[in-house]
Amino acid sequence: MLDFIPFSILDVLDILLVATLLYYIYKLLKGTVAINIFIGIAFIFLIWKITQALKMEMLSGILGYLLSGGVIALIIVFQQEIRKFLLMIGTTNFSSKKGFLNQLKFLQSEISSEIDTEKIIRACSNMSKTKTGALIVIERTNGLDFLINNGDAMNALVNEVILESIFFKNSPLHDGATIIRDNFVVATRVVLPISDSTKIPARFGLRHRAAIGVSEKTDAVCLLVSEETGEISYIKDGGFVLHSTIDELNEKLKNDLAS
Repeated sequence: MLDFIPFSILDVLDILLVATLLYYIYKLLKGTVAINIFIGIAFIFLIWKITQALKMEMLSGILGYLLSGGVIALIIVFQQEIRKFLLMIGTTNFSSKKGFLNQLKFLQSEISSEIDTEKIIRACSNMSKTKTGALIVIERTNGLDFLINNGDAMNALVNEVILESIFFKNSPLHDGATIIRDNFVVATRVVLPISDSTKIPARFGLRHRAAIGVSEKTDAVCLLVSEETGEISYIKDGGFVLHSTIDELNEKLKNDLAS
């Protein structure tokens, strides 16, 4: 008779939890340089397990020391990603079922695909023509409740009129950032963390530093309209995403929100 490996419900749960963790790590790193490093580490780990199974003691020992001694290096390399992960965990509201599920939106496919990007882009285009300063933060998988709480709550369906009226220079709501979640404007006058990066050109002001700051700490994407030049900037993962036309910008935004 064949002897089968014991397999229990706890083993199934273990596999599901590991798969979920790996999926979330992939979502967190997708689109960044760190994803290539992560794939390389995963490949080395796989080889290490194979050499262990084949009892290749010398090679498995070298790979084992390499992996165990690289923990500090990994912390340095993945500093921004670790901060995002810990921030997501730390801001999870475990006492509220709705709040907890909201933090686990990465388990849902294309959760942000319902956001009407065309209306947001048209609003930015209109404000660009009048050089109306604006900063729009669009939530993705990381919850932004910790930012929303320091602003003015709102629950308005996204459209050009709402966004343009918020950032109208005489509007009491135009200061700070506006946060969009699931096609609704959920907060205005939000104070964002300022990036302390020395790589940001001096010509960019606090609005740009704020957009870069929140995109460094979370996976949110930001649309920014300069009140000096009217230029529209798209910021993601702590950097500027280049685009040449409004249509191209809309396509990039739509793809990022659907991924």
